[in-house]
Amino acid sequence: MEILAFGVQGDEQPLIEKAFAAAGHHEVRCLDVFLTEDTAPIAGGYEVISSSVNADLNGRVLRTLAGGGTKMIAQRSTGFNNIDLDVARQLGMTVSRVSYYSPYSVAEFAWTLAMAVNRRIVRASNRTRDFDFRLNGLMGRDIRGRTAGVLGTGRIGEAFTRIAHGFGTNLLGWDLAPNPACVELGMKYVDKDELLTSADLVSLHVPLLESTHHLIDAAALRMMKDDAILVNTSRGGLIDSEALVAELRAGRFEGVGLDVYEAEAGLFFLDKSLEAVEDDTLARLITFPNVVVTSHQAYYTHDAVGQIVETTVRNVTDYLAGRRSENTLSPAG
Repeated sequence: MEILAFGVQGDEQPLIEKAFAAAGHHEVRCLDVFLTEDTAPIAGGYEVISSSVNADLNGRVLRTLAGGGTKMIAQRSTGFNNIDLDVARQLGMTVSRVSYYSPYSVAEFAWTLAMAVNRRIVRASNRTRDFDFRLNGLMGRDIRGRTAGVLGTGRIGEAFTRIAHGFGTNLLGWDLAPNPACVELGMKYVDKDELLTSADLVSLHVPLLESTHHLIDAAALRMMKDDAILVNTSRGGLIDSEALVAELRAGRFEGVGLDVYEAEAGLFFLDKSLEAVEDDTLARLITFPNVVVTSHQAYYTHDAVGQIVETTVRNVTDYLAGRRSENTLSPAG
């Protein structure tokens, strides 16, 4: 069977091809285009396809896929808020995800962003490229002894907390239930408002759900310290981007590190360098000297991508064998 994989990055393609070849009974065709309403017809004749995190799997896309013979979608990500699962179930489509991959990839990158904005790494690098070696404007702060607030203490939040503990920070957490491993590290669980008002660094590690959409809205941003650092490596929709721009324009926050953006679909993973930027909010965010924006790359390590690909192959194998697993979001039939 040949499987069609959408949204495959250049670094990712050899890993995908090797993993499917090792499975023995699969071939894979990799495309760099993302799965959208415009590209869905390409999947005609493919029973199994694989999608990326920025695919748009709304009802219309799913109906197009089903009409072309697609019965199984293997998404190469943990999040699945981009998939209309109700329609998938109505169509009898099997949908799977990757429920687990290296949490350290994202946690380490969150700290990379935090330290980059704290120590002005991007500004310093740009200066030295022009042989400007002045230090003015590059002063940061020690992290040791500061307070790190972690919103969401699952696997990634716990990994972030372990690194924070290594830095010697005070630890505040917010989640539906305390993580015993984080408590053992000295984390104190508080309500969201207390965390936002007390933390010097706030890092987001919760999934994007209806209840967490704009978790960090205008009111939440106003609660934060004027010199706080805000990091988001989870989902862009957790932050009200327009409200964040308003606070930044008012001169607030020591730094903001964003690996995700709520309107990133159609932008991230693509080269837009020769096009006019139509998203005024993103364009404004990028201009602030205390903001670093990266293109949803926190997960992008050999370790994590390798695990994602291996799990995707296993999900396809399970589908062909008629098995379900913890990764199955929508059973067939």
